[in-house]
Amino acid sequence: MITLSKKEMLLVSFMLFSMFFGAGNLIFPPYLGQEAGSLVWLSIAGFVLSAVGLPILGVIAIAKAGSFYQLASRVHPSFALIFPILIYVSIGPALAIPRAGSLAYEMGIAPFLPAQAVNSPWSLFLYTLVFFGIVFWFSLTPSKLIDRFGKILTPTLLTMIALIYVKSLFTPLGPTGVPAGKYATNPVVQGFLDGYLTMDALAALVFGIVIANTLRSKGIEDKKQLSANMIKAGLGAGMLLTFIYVILGLLGSSGASLGRPENGGLLLTAIMRQLFGTSGTLILGVIFTVACLCVSIGLVTSCSQYFHGRFKGLSYKGWAIILCVLSMGVANLGLSEILSVSVPILGAIYPIAIVLILLALLERWIPAHSSVYMTTVAVVTGFGVVDLMNLTFFNQGWNDILGVLPFYKEGAGWIMPAIFAGFVGVLLDLRKRTNRTGTGTTTTSPSK
Repeated sequence: MITLSKKEMLLVSFMLFSMFFGAGNLIFPPYLGQEAGSLVWLSIAGFVLSAVGLPILGVIAIAKAGSFYQLASRVHPSFALIFPILIYVSIGPALAIPRAGSLAYEMGIAPFLPAQAVNSPWSLFLYTLVFFGIVFWFSLTPSKLIDRFGKILTPTLLTMIALIYVKSLFTPLGPTGVPAGKYATNPVVQGFLDGYLTMDALAALVFGIVIANTLRSKGIEDKKQLSANMIKAGLGAGMLLTFIYVILGLLGSSGASLGRPENGGLLLTAIMRQLFGTSGTLILGVIFTVACLCVSIGLVTSCSQYFHGRFKGLSYKGWAIILCVLSMGVANLGLSEILSVSVPILGAIYPIAIVLILLALLERWIPAHSSVYMTTVAVVTGFGVVDLMNLTFFNQGWNDILGVLPFYKEGAGWIMPAIFAGFVGVLLDLRKRTNRTGTGTTTTSPSK
């Protein structure tokens, strides 16, 4: 039996961390920290529960089920064909990869260009051409990702963020602010909902294939050992994510004197200028670029491996080319256009992914053949479609009706319908069991 060394396990965890940690993960925590103020620790605790907990549970769920396809098959074979493709397309070339390219441009190079160049579409085109060229080059050799991520990209990212925090200790940003809005009354709950909105649980389902293939390249083929090592990698990545989120949250909580920027990106820019002067923008640009590259490489690799395995007619390299070209094209539409189209769709898909993850973790009580999978996923999918229509076609005109559901205003109105559907599934399982028992009694009675 092959056993990974501690160093190899650390490198796999580093790789998974880099694949999770993108620009969005940089922006959310400091903004939360500033809004939470003196209650930052409570808000960060809630944030970590969902922003770290759900993705790591996703990795564990894939490890226990064997693959994303096997997990989705528990609902229905047709669902297992459609839903993974929908996930890979949505989180890949339709949103996350193009968004990473656009954000890397806006935070990494746009601040150093003259206004005329920034407003020119050619600037974004040339930047994304180089950006996705680098992504494609890294993605060509998935077997080397563990070394490139673990030994180069992740240490670079962690070192720069640690440098920022150490500098803040010697150059205090200012006093901790006063909690604002819902952070003042429900800091843990609001932090949890903010972490929920990162939608990293989708990435966990997507990245499982890369982690599994990386471990197989190390000679680990036994299913139990593969599952155990995937869980270890997930926990290691979770610890790193928690460490970074705490640092960024504390930085944000000390930024009360910087005003109230509209988003975490602007807040981070103000913090960096306060700490490092004009060079702070350059440092932040490098951090954003590295983070966006890591996420893009991980997603292109994951999607290419999945589509190559699903559709054998095209090679892995061919899929990588298609994904990079598509992502580059979408990135040049502009970040606002990308978000306006894709975010509502992801919002409808995300609850389905969470339900699948939670059901997989309850395998001891809810077996793979249980009706709970079908009923819960069907109801949550239906709710997602209705909510998507409400947001996109009816201008939130159904809010008065849907708002009756608990947590709807917080973006989690699917929870109560899912619980109700789960109970219905349990009742269906009991009925099936009763029918089987009754049939068994009937068939044996003539022989007596």
